[in-house]
Amino acid sequence: MPSITVPDYAGGSLVNLVAELERRLTGDSPSPGLHPSLAAGIPESESYVLVLFDGLGAGQLDHPDAGDLRDSLVASIDAPFPSTTTVSLASVATALPPSRHGLLGYQSWIPEVDTVVNTIKWTTLWGDAVEFDTSALLPEPNLWERLTAAGREPITVQPGNFAGTPLSEALYRGCRREPAFGMDETIEATVALARVPGRLVFTYLPHVDFAAHVYGQSDPRYADTVATVSDAWRRLSLQLHGTAVLVGTADHGHVDFPPERQVRIPKREHTDRVFYGDGRAMMVKGDAATMADSLPATWFGIDEARTWWGPGPRHGSFESRAPDGILVADDDTLLLHRFSDTRMIGNHGGLTDPERLVPLLVG
Repeated sequence: MPSITVPDYAGGSLVNLVAELERRLTGDSPSPGLHPSLAAGIPESESYVLVLFDGLGAGQLDHPDAGDLRDSLVASIDAPFPSTTTVSLASVATALPPSRHGLLGYQSWIPEVDTVVNTIKWTTLWGDAVEFDTSALLPEPNLWERLTAAGREPITVQPGNFAGTPLSEALYRGCRREPAFGMDETIEATVALARVPGRLVFTYLPHVDFAAHVYGQSDPRYADTVATVSDAWRRLSLQLHGTAVLVGTADHGHVDFPPERQVRIPKREHTDRVFYGDGRAMMVKGDAATMADSLPATWFGIDEARTWWGPGPRHGSFESRAPDGILVADDDTLLLHRFSDTRMIGNHGGLTDPERLVPLLVG
């Protein structure tokens, strides 16, 4: 059986961290804040900077080059299910669990276009562009719109090449967007923007995710990347001291799966089934219960797995977007469907500790 720990959406997750900051800035949020023991680790402030390190799970702070990050660790919290970037970033943009914001997976069934969509690129699994108004994907009002209505200013500092992409349009409706090119510019922009009271500055750093996916965590290039983001955290901590409270977290962790631990789903099994999601938690349109007899995976029907995305009230499209069930890979295995990217060493999406647990950092 794979390891299954459902995220603590009542006060111990990324959703609750965002809700905690919203409650401090506006007095309210649609989700509960952090458990008091966790909230106590974040000082009160007129402005907050939230830095999200893509792909930096709490366990990855054990790396020898992560010292400055490790020194700021307050606790570990849960990423939402599935533990993947677009789902977690949608929770940041809404302060809602996936059950309520409606983005249910990295590769997600979108009934409005009757296909599975790669929600990073907004293409089909074979690369064709999908026509969809992504600015209307997430519920209204989102976090940024609620902050603005309360007289607070939300700003995101993003890599400049993200500007105008379908995912950015989905995530940052109503948010001021500041493009940055390179780490120095990202740090300078974040520090300058945080000087004004009444702001939530959300800074996104994609570096670790790329390195973990492509190189794996034993590669020197991964170590160099961890050292780079740890130094960036140190610089932000020093420069923001006395200006705004610096909070850090991640969207998911990573586990290495070399080729010998990757299992391809046989072509014959694709008949009358649609596979999508992540290789650690493979969503299926169709019945795949019998497949678990011949794969290193366990089948969970939707009625068993529905709460993994969080509590209700559920998004109006939840049921039509949800799979019929999930093939959850054994802890040491990655599943590949016929459109899976076989080049990735680092992977995530499941509910094991290394994938699910992300750090709560305070500078």
